[in-house]
Amino acid sequence: MTDLQAIVDDIHRELAPRFGEGKVADYIPQLARVDPKQFGMAVVTVDGAVHLAGEAEKAFSIQSISKVFTLTIALGKHGEAIWNRVGREPSGSAFNSIVQLEHEHGKPRNPFINAGAIAITDLVLAGHTPKEAIGEVLRFMRFLADEEDIVIDRDVAQSEQATGYRNFALANFMRSFEKLSHPVEHVLGVYFHQCAIAMSCRQLARAGLFLAASGTNPLTGHRVVSHMRARRINALMLTCGHYDGSGDFAYHVGLPGKSGVGGGILAVAPGKASVAVWSPGLNRNGNSLLGSIALEMLANRTGWSVFAA
Repeated sequence: MTDLQAIVDDIHRELAPRFGEGKVADYIPQLARVDPKQFGMAVVTVDGAVHLAGEAEKAFSIQSISKVFTLTIALGKHGEAIWNRVGREPSGSAFNSIVQLEHEHGKPRNPFINAGAIAITDLVLAGHTPKEAIGEVLRFMRFLADEEDIVIDRDVAQSEQATGYRNFALANFMRSFEKLSHPVEHVLGVYFHQCAIAMSCRQLARAGLFLAASGTNPLTGHRVVSHMRARRINALMLTCGHYDGSGDFAYHVGLPGKSGVGGGILAVAPGKASVAVWSPGLNRNGNSLLGSIALEMLANRTGWSVFAA
């Protein structure tokens, strides 16, 4: 029987000499202040066992990992109609590319690049004020993690609002192609706040557990999404969850995953566990450098992979 706690402890110990490697997301001033020499890891299995290492209880800005959950909300509201607004293909370009968006007439390649996530946020806004939409996303995260103390880091949200020029450009570009239904300021207000949600590795792994259990929270029995929808969200995470580093992540780790420039990664081992890692230093593709390595080590030592025979 696999001793998951021993594996998680070993990964933490072996990576400790490398803590601080990579480059923090310095284009967001508040994230530039984060100490890069931090590392946390949490594995929550479908039977409810929790395995932690390092700073797994310290909250960090989940950033683009939030896109998995807003996609889930948008699918619940609009169903398959969302694919009229955003595609399902890997980008092959930087997460904030404008060139690709222009080439494809304002339709983002997938829901996990910035333009695609902004389009999804526009769909989440339907029928809501921005404040109501932000509240809906936050309540969903609290519900999934089963913790009411999850909050939005207002300093990070304000930092992104003040410096998110590229995101404003993407949103205005999509608006010019009539791909957004709401005012750009409203959409981006929600988007910046969802990205600024602060969670620990343990909370994040718990929130993603429904994707490891065919759409049902295995600890409560509550169905979050259908089996087919969970499978499809996982498929998008595998092919698009790490921007133009998605193929490399699939090659090395072999699990659906979604990264964020705050240094977090949520990974899903279907039928087995939900995993969250956090290490603020990023690689050249904007994904956690040591987080990616930690997940590769975990996959190798457990045999977890969607490609396993």
